[in-house]
Amino acid sequence: MDLWQKFLRSRIVWPLAALAILLLFNLFFTPNFFRVEIKDGHLYGNLIDILKNSSPIMLLAIGLTLVIATKGIDISVGSVVAISAGVVAVLIGGDFAGVPKYPIAVAMMTAVAVGVLAGMWNGMLVSRVGMQAIIATLILFVAGRGIAMVLTNAQIIWLYNKDFFFVGTGYLLGLPFPIFIVGAVLLMTAVVTRKTSIGLFIESVGINPKATRFAGISAKNILLWVYAFSGFCAGVAGLIVCANVKSADGNNAGNLFELDAILAVVLGGTSLNGGKFFLVGSIVGALIIQTLTTTIYAFNIAPEISQVVKAIVVYIVSLMQSPIFRAKIAGLWGRKEVVHE
Repeated sequence: MDLWQKFLRSRIVWPLAALAILLLFNLFFTPNFFRVEIKDGHLYGNLIDILKNSSPIMLLAIGLTLVIATKGIDISVGSVVAISAGVVAVLIGGDFAGVPKYPIAVAMMTAVAVGVLAGMWNGMLVSRVGMQAIIATLILFVAGRGIAMVLTNAQIIWLYNKDFFFVGTGYLLGLPFPIFIVGAVLLMTAVVTRKTSIGLFIESVGINPKATRFAGISAKNILLWVYAFSGFCAGVAGLIVCANVKSADGNNAGNLFELDAILAVVLGGTSLNGGKFFLVGSIVGALIIQTLTTTIYAFNIAPEISQVVKAIVVYIVSLMQSPIFRAKIAGLWGRKEVVHE
């Protein structure tokens, strides 16, 4: 009985179950969905594409997980992706010979640094000025898209540098390189938040910021740096997006990414009420969204219908995350379920 109760209360079980159901559905109804081929020493197939295409959302979800754990929100990450892509494209340049204006490393680090500064701007408005997170990040959500348009002169900047393309389209050990970027950021974040006291500080700010201050923890600094980290993740995601499409489009780069990233975090089991966070759950949430998108494309479902399908799946998984709903399910099985987690 105890194992059954723990199973029902576990936040990660339901996202994993949703992902498994999606994969099982494709196993029976989508021809060659699990087919993986080796071409030129690289792995190709739907599963590989899901991992590759979900990498920007995974990165955004990692950053947003910490922000949401503090009971905040960041709806500007899509615009920061566009800014980062615009900065790196401008610094590399559209030389047909592929010769960059500035060294690739300098261009990439500058783009990521701009993302961090954008995140710190959000963090300053939230922690120092005292704005509500939704309002503070809404400012950059709107202004950031305009900044990206100014950077690119409202045009699509096409790139021709193969070394930079490796960030988005390259392969390492047969797998897409963006997967390794996500893995590195995830590992770094997990080590810092789970092997040090920083993770506890972040959760404490989300649960009770006043008590956190009385305990001698600077809640303002915690907020500032989690938003800066969210900007960092968005900056790195911007590099991947730009390298993948070989261009920077201030109007469309990262468009609506913030919605998918927030959904990924929520689907992964991190509550919008703040407190405990689940990094691996956010990664699973991103995989659910990308797997669902790939499945919809495979069945040639009309765009207006595909959004409804996605909404239904998200609703079902979110419902299963509710402790009250799980308690009722447990009651149907004759089990006593504890509502609190």
